[in-house]
Parts: sequence; C-alpha cells; structure tokens
Amino acid sequence: MGSDGQNWYLGLTYDQWVPLSVSGPTPAARYKHAAVTVDGKLYIIGGSRNGRYLSDIQVFDLKSLTWSTIKLNSGVLPATSGHNMILWENKFLFLAGHSKDVSDTVTVRFIDLQSYECGVIETLGKLPVARGGQSVTLFGSKLIMFGGEDQHRRLLNDISVLDLETMTWSTVETMQTSPAPRFDHTAALHADRYLLILGGCSHSIFFNDLHVLDLETMEWSQPQLQGDLVSPRAGHAGVTIGDNWYIVGGGDNKSGVPETLMLNMSKLVVSVLAAVKGRDPLASEGLSVSSASLDGENFLVAFGGYNGKYNNEVYVMRPKPRDVLHPKILQSPAAEAAAASVRAAYALTKPEKLDLSEREDSSFKEVHVDNIQQHLLAEISALGEQKKALESSLADVRAENDDLRNKIEDVNTTHADLSKELQSVQGQLISERSRCAKLEAQIAELQKMLESMQSIEEEVQALRKEKSELERDMERVSSVQKQGSGSAWKWITG
Repeated sequence: MGSDGQNWYLGLTYDQWVPLSVSGPTPAARYKHAAVTVDGKLYIIGGSRNGRYLSDIQVFDLKSLTWSTIKLNSGVLPATSGHNMILWENKFLFLAGHSKDVSDTVTVRFIDLQSYECGVIETLGKLPVARGGQSVTLFGSKLIMFGGEDQHRRLLNDISVLDLETMTWSTVETMQTSPAPRFDHTAALHADRYLLILGGCSHSIFFNDLHVLDLETMEWSQPQLQGDLVSPRAGHAGVTIGDNWYIVGGGDNKSGVPETLMLNMSKLVVSVLAAVKGRDPLASEGLSVSSASLDGENFLVAFGGYNGKYNNEVYVMRPKPRDVLHPKILQSPAAEAAAASVRAAYALTKPEKLDLSEREDSSFKEVHVDNIQQHLLAEISALGEQKKALESSLADVRAENDDLRNKIEDVNTTHADLSKELQSVQGQLISERSRCAKLEAQIAELQKMLESMQSIEEEVQALRKEKSELERDMERVSSVQKQGSGSAWKWITG
C-alpha cells in the first residue's frame, strides 16, 4: 500500500494486515531484532542474518513511510540478537541477547534518544546469568525477566527483577508449578498485576500453554484458554492494547503460524483476527510487532522475521476498537479447580428446582432462566473446547511419541548395521595383519639370503683373485723354463 498524504492509515480496514510500500532504501532483512515505536516512528535495532549478528539502528517514519539510519555520537552498540529493548525516560534500554561480546551476566546498555549516546549501565545486586530468547516486561519502574537460553544452551525458567530506580537486580522465589524452562516465548502484563507467558520452546518441544504469575502473591497458575485453539509456537511476537493481547507469527521449525490471534486477557478467550497463506512474512519466526499511536488511534506494526528467507517488509493492522472489561482476577490452580467443580455441580442443577417464587414479574423470570441456560450452555461449550484441546494435545504427544519410537528403531537398525560392518572390517583388519606378518617373515628370509649371497660373492672374488695370481705364477714359471732350455741347447751345440 502506498502513502496517500500523511494520513494514509485512516482508510485502512479493521483487523486486516496491509503491506506498506516504502520509498527509498530499506534496511537489511533480519530476525530476532528488537523493535519499539516512539512518536510515530518504528525503531529497529540489531538482529541476526545468515548467522551474523547485526548492530545497526534503523528508523521507519510511519507518516512519510521512509527509512533512515541513526549513527551514534558516542559509544558502541555490539552486534546482538535475541535481546530486549524497553523505552525508559527518553532512553532505550537493551538487555541480554546473544553476541560475540561474551559476558557471564546480563548486560544493560542504553541509547539516549536526544544525544544518540550509547553506553553500559552498571547494575547492582544478584545479576542474572547471560542469556538470549528471554522475555522482559515493564512493570511500573521494574523490569521482569523470565526464561531464556544461556551461553551453554541451558534452558531457564527463573524470574529476575531489575529496579530501574536503583538499577539493582533481585531474584524472586515463586510458588506453585513454574512453567517448563523455555526460550523464544512472549510475555505480557495485565491489570498491573499479572504476568502472562505464552508458548516458546525447549530444544525438542514447542509449547502452546499459558502461564500466569500473580505479581502480588508470586504464585503461578495455568488457566485454560477458551475460544480458538492456540497451536504450539516459538519466535512469535506480541503486544497489548487495553485488555487485548495481539499475537503474531512464530513457528515450529517446520512451518510458520499463519494466524494473528487476539487473546482477551479479562475473559481468557482467544480469537483469530486474520490469517495469511503460504510463506508470508507474517508467518515467520523472530519477527517483531509493536503498537503505534497515530492521531490518537492504535495500530499494529510488524517487521522482519524468517520463514525460509529473511524479511524486511513492514505490515500494519488497524485493530477494531473493543469494549474495555473489568480485569478478571486469575485464580490459583486450587481455587480454579474448586471453581470448576462448583460450575460443574451448578450445571447439573435442574431448572425447575431454581427458586424464583420471590419474583413477581413473569417476563423477568423467563429472561433470568434464559440467561442461566445461556450461561450453562456457554460453560458446557467451553468445557467441550477444553476437552477438544486436551484431546488434540494428547494426539500430538502420541504422534510425537510414535515419531520418537520410529526414530529410535531407525537408530537401533543403523547401529546394528554399523556393528556388523565394524565386525567385518575388524575381521579384514586381522586378516591383513596376518598377511603383513607373513610378508615381514618372507622379507626377513630374503634379507638373510641377500646377506649370504654377499658373503658368497666375496668368496668368489677371493677365488678369482687367487686364480689370477696362480695364472701369473704359472706364466712366470713357464717363461723361466723356456729360457733354461735355450741355454742348455746352446751349450750342447757349441
């Protein structure tokens, strides 16, 4: 979509993603970057592309639909991926992430939006271990960090809190069952009290569960979602507007998630707002989604991601305004179970046993009973959806188990074949060693024969020498004999 003046966004259809036609140069495609919108501008920093970490700072103006690059006046921002960026007091704060700048603990950096100066903020307290793929959520004047993966690929599910007033880290002990260790999940704050964690992955499992931490009691719970099913995913992005949490993209290393979800945090109901087809940039892992306020109206802005290729497109959605509901008090697992039991028992109550005798208005009775019946039907429908979700999860687990069994059988078969091949090679090696030993023995015998031949050759040479000397002696004797016989003849004849 091209820009029609400075107010192009006012003509957008509700709850539909629209690609923006950008004028001028565009930044390099990437994923696992950090993104924040400030004053109608989308800031993109860092990320990864083809295994290389990035450190550039790109700014997209949502009014003019143009990109620009920021050059720092001082300081160096290391190339980083899988980090978090938070706006705090006219500064961007950067936390954690993977980079070549190795550190044992989480480093906090800043960029001043006025002076464009960059530096490291010294923090105190119990610094959390360095990591990437974590979530960082702003809660008042505190940052809450959950999960991630450390430099040694160890998965984490700890909670660390950074007090931005004192720049002091602290660890939090929680109650009830914590979420399984994970990274590349999303997190959101609801009603200034509840931290919501959705999805993510381990090294072998992709999650679709929702966990809630009550920040007053520090107690975890895992409430059941209603409405549309949430498929397992990691590398998705999320942003909240009022009571609604908008969740975009993600994937499971096989395919991207095409649906854009809206999770109503008061009702805990999930609905699909939009869906894309094929390898769309919105069905990517490691993309970002931010909320931008344009002329007092909120818009969703998505950028980047990876779905077989790296993306650098900008997409915008105009979410339809929704009614604001009173925050729901999320219960602990025990309280939730008790409430479910009460609802189940209430659902079994027969309508004719309800005491409506004190009401004189018959029409009010009918409306009241209808409301109760509708409520019961809604509860039954919700239970049915939960049952379907559990059956689907169970089927997925069984399918994964079957797949693992097949892989184990394949590995065992391969191992057996390799063992047989190894035994065959070992037999051949023994045979070759025996042959080598025989050859070495033959060589030793030949060497002895050569040595004896040398001694024979020497004897032959000596004999030849003796023969030569004997022949010379015989020639001398013969010569002397001839001379003697000549003199005797002369004496006889003279």
